Amino acid sequence: MSPRTNTATAAGTWRLGDLTVNRVGFGAMRLTGTAPFDNGLPRDRDRSIAVLRRAIELGVNHIDTAAFYFSATRSANELINRALAPYPEELVITTKVWPGRDPSGAWWWAAPEQLRGQVEENLRQLGGDHLDVVNLRVPPSCRTGSIGEHFGALAELCDAGLIRHLGISNVTSEQLAEARAIAPVVCVQNPYGIGASSEDRALLRLCGELGLAFVPFFAIAGPGREAGPAARDREAVYAVAQAHGVSVAQIRLAWTLQQGPHVLAIPGTGDPDHLAQNMAAGALRLSEEELARLTSLRPVGA
Repeated sequence: MSPRTNTATAAGTWRLGDLTVNRVGFGAMRLTGTAPFDNGLPRDRDRSIAVLRRAIELGVNHIDTAAFYFSATRSANELINRALAPYPEELVITTKVWPGRDPSGAWWWAAPEQLRGQVEENLRQLGGDHLDVVNLRVPPSCRTGSIGEHFGALAELCDAGLIRHLGISNVTSEQLAEARAIAPVVCVQNPYGIGASSEDRALLRLCGELGLAFVPFFAIAGPGREAGPAARDREAVYAVAQAHGVSVAQIRLAWTLQQGPHVLAIPGTGDPDHLAQNMAAGALRLSEEELARLTSLRPVGA
């Protein structure tokens, strides 16, 4: 691929409400260290700032972040603010609430009345008078329960002008229906990638039918989640990568993007070379046979 096509614009665009974004965006979780939170070595601050600025140069206009993306020495939101403010008019920054971390790094989950404080903390760190998109990130313990009280609290903050659009994350189709009965939803952010379950695939299709963006996370890491991709990937993924002369991470991203025009990607990295590779994946086109071969892979542990 030529440098001209190595940009986030190659995969096309989608709309988050009234906001148009390129389908290849950027996830900020890995800006603070070699592993999320305090599990790795700190990133060089200037290098992380340079990666963010280079992402914008490559066409990224959708950044996913959160106030709880911080380590002992770095904050993703602070890095975004330092690198990009005043923000380009077309840049959309999405964040998420419900989880939180105290200064020691310990996790906690907000009650509905505490969500305003989390929204205001993101506003303080990022700057500005409103947040473009806020996702309600549902805890694993609530994957089968109601999210109505929490989502309703966010809808009130939307009415108050603190939030422009709402999304939900780590949810079921039933929770999506519950949220949409309360207020408009512009995106669903769930784990998804090669080897996804039939339930996950059904939710992706449902979002397409409803005209909602589906924003996978862990598309590259797969079952490795925060720890990152496995040292040895599946042979089928390696074979397709070799045929295209690209990395397995790029094949995973390309496969994900070809699941539908409403599917976005938010790969994250603190490495400028990996950034360029992630952006280039938007221009990759897998054949129908390659797509079918990778789609047929069963979920890990199945």
